[in-house]
Amino acid sequence: MARLLLTGGAGYVGAHALRALQRAGHSAVVIDDLRAGRADFVSGAELVRADVSDAAVLAELFRRHGPFDGVLHFAASIEVAESVAHPLAFYRNNVAASLTLLEACLAAHVSAFVFSSSAAVYGNPVQVPILEDAALAPLSPYGASKLMVERMLADAAAAHGLHYAALRYFNASGADPDGGLGECHAPETHLIPLALRAAAGTGPPLRLFGSDWPTRDGSCERDFVHVTDLAEAHVRALEGLLAGGPSGAFNLGTGTGHSVREVLAAVERSVGRPVPVEPSGRRPGDPAVLVADPSRFRRAYDFIPRLSDLATIVATAWEFEKRR
Repeated sequence: MARLLLTGGAGYVGAHALRALQRAGHSAVVIDDLRAGRADFVSGAELVRADVSDAAVLAELFRRHGPFDGVLHFAASIEVAESVAHPLAFYRNNVAASLTLLEACLAAHVSAFVFSSSAAVYGNPVQVPILEDAALAPLSPYGASKLMVERMLADAAAAHGLHYAALRYFNASGADPDGGLGECHAPETHLIPLALRAAAGTGPPLRLFGSDWPTRDGSCERDFVHVTDLAEAHVRALEGLLAGGPSGAFNLGTGTGHSVREVLAAVERSVGRPVPVEPSGRRPGDPAVLVADPSRFRRAYDFIPRLSDLATIVATAWEFEKRR
């Protein structure tokens, strides 16, 4: 059993990872300032309400609750369009705060660090599916901030022997099939919950950002991976690193792309009502297609997603939305 620290563990992916880690027998402390997280998502773990960028708070947390075998770092600002409008705030919250955390981890001799990265580091890919050694050319400050933290981790690994995994999520989606956890950002910006609310009549029509992309139906294509599968991948990465597994950057996806219009059709099948759509222009920072080649992580950590077919993703998200 490992003793772990989760930053942003009250958020969407972090809370699912906390549940998966607990099921695997590990214990955790969560630090989250609750700007985007929910205290009720943290169960069976102590919640420290604080900002990860506060070095004094981190030093006291490590002193009182450590030693930690590993740290899983989810805390970050995530909205792409907001990062374009307010880039410096993203660099402060995503890069500067991560540096403060990393320094605290090295001072406390933490041996394993799992980082919540993003496919946004790739920008417009030249080849799809995307391999980890593809060109890294993020289109937004959000993607750039994730890439900067990846570089810090690689340099810390080379200089100090830190074992790390930077997990490049593609589109995290769905909700825990056992209930209680799902997407509820404020404001919500992700496609599936917005489409579900539009279809159910509890939200406005869905804004379709561009209908002239160079794809099979003119809408963007994305690789959707169930958040419960993502959570399990974090368990595999953490346990693997502690056992001497390989460090580096890894894609977390399925290798299959779905267009926005295909997602809307799946939502309509689950809800039983059409999704009202409001056409809009292309959104700054969006590439046309993002689909992973996930084979590196599967080989390194013997991981295969179980719940990431589109029908299951949408069905679990709809069950959470109805309860919400």
